[in-house]
Amino acid sequence: MHMRPLGKSGIEASTVAIGTWVMGGWMWGGADENDSIRAVHAALDAGINLLDTAPIYGFGHSESVVGKAIKDRRDQVVIATKCAMVINAPGGRSVGRSTAAGPSEFGHLEIKIWNNPDSIRNEVELSLKRLQTDYIDLYQTHWQEEETPIEDTMGALVKLKEEGKIRAIGVCNATPEIMDRYRSVGQLDSDQEQYSMIHRKMEGGSFQGEDGLPDQLGYCKDNDIAVLAYSPLVLGLLTGKVGPEREFPKSDLRSSQKRFSKANRQKVADLLKQFEPVADKHSCSIAQLVIAWTVHQPGLTHALVGARTSEQAVENAAAGRISLDDEDLKLMNDLVRSDATELDMS
Repeated sequence: MHMRPLGKSGIEASTVAIGTWVMGGWMWGGADENDSIRAVHAALDAGINLLDTAPIYGFGHSESVVGKAIKDRRDQVVIATKCAMVINAPGGRSVGRSTAAGPSEFGHLEIKIWNNPDSIRNEVELSLKRLQTDYIDLYQTHWQEEETPIEDTMGALVKLKEEGKIRAIGVCNATPEIMDRYRSVGQLDSDQEQYSMIHRKMEGGSFQGEDGLPDQLGYCKDNDIAVLAYSPLVLGLLTGKVGPEREFPKSDLRSSQKRFSKANRQKVADLLKQFEPVADKHSCSIAQLVIAWTVHQPGLTHALVGARTSEQAVENAAAGRISLDDEDLKLMNDLVRSDATELDMS
């Protein structure tokens, strides 16, 4: 397994990480807890040491599952979790309502983005309890909001680090301008963003920046900030296993997304088929190839990939051992540039 540092933190983490949103069950049509625990164990046995979770994933359930899974293996794990998506908070920015089953216009749970220092201190204690640990390796603000000064938020995070409750500080869904404000107060070690070969907003709308590196990826590389890509497989769309014939239950968030329309899935299938010569060369699956491509992008250091089963976890881990050469990357990049623009990613 290839390992890379999480910024300047001194923490080494596997380039392929296990993302645990699906383990929370919420918006994914449910998840079996025992299967999830076995998946975590299989990932660790296969060389993955980075696990990414969040309180909002199943309203604490994902963190609890991770806590049970790593209880006797804490020294083998780099735990990344988050703060700032708060249920029924007294302040912050509202992003919708929900029930325990999923988003609902009239749900009794109002989800807010709130980076308030007191709220963060309360959240970290709840996460520590659910994760059954006394420290978190990487603590990230899940989303950003304007009500709370960023400098106050970072001040609270720095204090938690000084107290030993967290080891490194990260952001999610930020911009270079926002990260500059975090960095004005203390050391920022990571940035977690949505990124895949068909969702490349981090590159500022272009495939190559003027300095030779994509925009936000270049910023992070220049400032020794690790970049954690979430949804590198686009909720399974890029695995090669979600064809146009697949049906999704209403409780699955993919059932209502345009990018999972039958027409879009057919276009994706056509794109992925053209990768088969590279996959054959490396004796890997299409999903493994896509993950490997992701962590070979300049400035991008880690890919977060979900797994429902042990088999999926082991398959994902193998992607962290693939080394693509310049010829492989050119072929894939050329195909992505010519075909991805036809996809509806809304």
